[in-house]
Amino acid sequence: MPVRKSAKKMAKRGRATTKDERRSPCPVACALDIFGDKWTLLIIRDLVLGRSRFKDFVQSPEGIPTNILSDRLERLQERGMVEQVPATEGGKRMAYALTRKGESLAPILAAIRDWGLEWEPGTRLGLMD
Repeated sequence: MPVRKSAKKMAKRGRATTKDERRSPCPVACALDIFGDKWTLLIIRDLVLGRSRFKDFVQSPEGIPTNILSDRLERLQERGMVEQVPATEGGKRMAYALTRKGESLAPILAAIRDWGLEWEPGTRLGLMD
């Protein structure tokens, strides 16, 4: 499988981008290669909360840049965690939905939320309650 130029850069920085480019067989390392950056779990959080459109993700309070959002959504699709679906309003617009694989991260997000509430002063419920 040919490796894209950007994938080569990512692999050089210790971040694999596809199953064939794993830096380690460790399941923790492999999982972090998929969603261990500062944006991907926030996108999954938004999907869990029912957000589905590109504009919805952009409006999240963390302020993800659109180029990074596009990249992460593409990566999540390549990994089978997100799929594009027709938007509910109809027309040509597309939306995003979690696959079963992506939905399986919901309990992990809840555990991270609970950890943050217990150990990080100033955090509060609101986005994931």
